[in-house]
Formats: sequence, C-alpha cells, structure tokens
Amino acid sequence: MPRGVAIPEVRQQLFAAVERVIARNGPGRLSGRAVTAEAGVATGLLHAHFADLDDFLAAYAVDRAFLVSAGAGALAERVGTGDVAENLCEAIIATPPSTVGTLAKLLVARPELAARVHGVLGDGTAGLDAIEHAVAAYLAAEQERGRVSAKASPEALALAVVGALHHLVLTTPDDVHPRLRQVVGALLGAPTKRP
Repeated sequence: MPRGVAIPEVRQQLFAAVERVIARNGPGRLSGRAVTAEAGVATGLLHAHFADLDDFLAAYAVDRAFLVSAGAGALAERVGTGDVAENLCEAIIATPPSTVGTLAKLLVARPELAARVHGVLGDGTAGLDAIEHAVAAYLAAEQERGRVSAKASPEALALAVVGALHHLVLTTPDDVHPRLRQVVGALLGAPTKRP
C-alpha cells in the first residue's frame, strides 16, 4: 500500500484480517505483523490506530462481542412468536459462526480480554456469555407463556445450548446451523430430523 493513501474502514479491515490469521494459525501465532501482512497494509498502520497489539485485540473483542450480543438480544423480540427452537437457532447464528469461533478462541487464549470487554459493554457480554444470558431470558419468557415445559430449567438449557454452540464453532464451523437445530430441538423435547 503506498504511503499517504487513506484506507476506508481500516479498523474493520484489520478485524477481518485478525479473524483470518486466527482461523489459519490459531491465536498462539498472533502478532501485529501477521495481522497487517494479512490485511495487506503497512506494518505501522496497526500502531497508528491502536496503542499496541493488546489494545487492538481488546477493540476487536469488544466489536465482535457487541455483534454477538446484538444477535442474541434479538431473541427478546421473538417471544411468543414462531417456533421456539428455530427462534433460538436463528438468533444464535445471527453472527457468523466463524466470527463466534474466532472470538471464543481469542478469549480462551487471552482471558484478560474478557475483563476489557466487560469494562466496555458490561457484565455478561464477553464471548458466549451474552448468548447464554439471552437464551436463558428468552426461554424463561417462553416458559411463562407455556411454550417451554414448566419442568425445564432455562438456565441449564441455555448453558447446554452455549456448550453445543462452542463445540460446533470450534470443530465444524461450516455445519453449525443444522447440527445446532438438532441439539436445540432435542433439548427442548421437540421432534428433530437428522441433518
């Protein structure tokens, strides 16, 4: 990239690059140089926008945690409408599974980033926490309407859904939706079809 040329949406370009680096090499091989090389920009560009690599990764984690939170937050609007299992699946994968997987890998490798996300977005927002809280609240609201068994524990179901999602985004990110639908249906006692 020539010097002095403005790069539109440089933050998102760098965020997309960090996702590709983590997907290809894992979070252990992450460096500022790897990110800028992947983005096809000058090495110093990252430091022109962020104090250091940790500041950049915190900004990335906050950005992606906000996306995950927003997607899961849409569940509140679905209470009492449509199919409960399908509502859950659609809201949970509103953020691309590859993004959720990358964020999960990064937060596991660098747990201190979760505290920075919490500091910006509030408690229950880092990584899959937002999904777990939104799913539990959604299932409790559906339970009050009689659309989820009165014997069910919304909190336990939410944890199981998030556990399944975590496993799927880390192992088979291209096949998340059908497998998640099967798991959610089974957890809710709904008839499921094999994927």
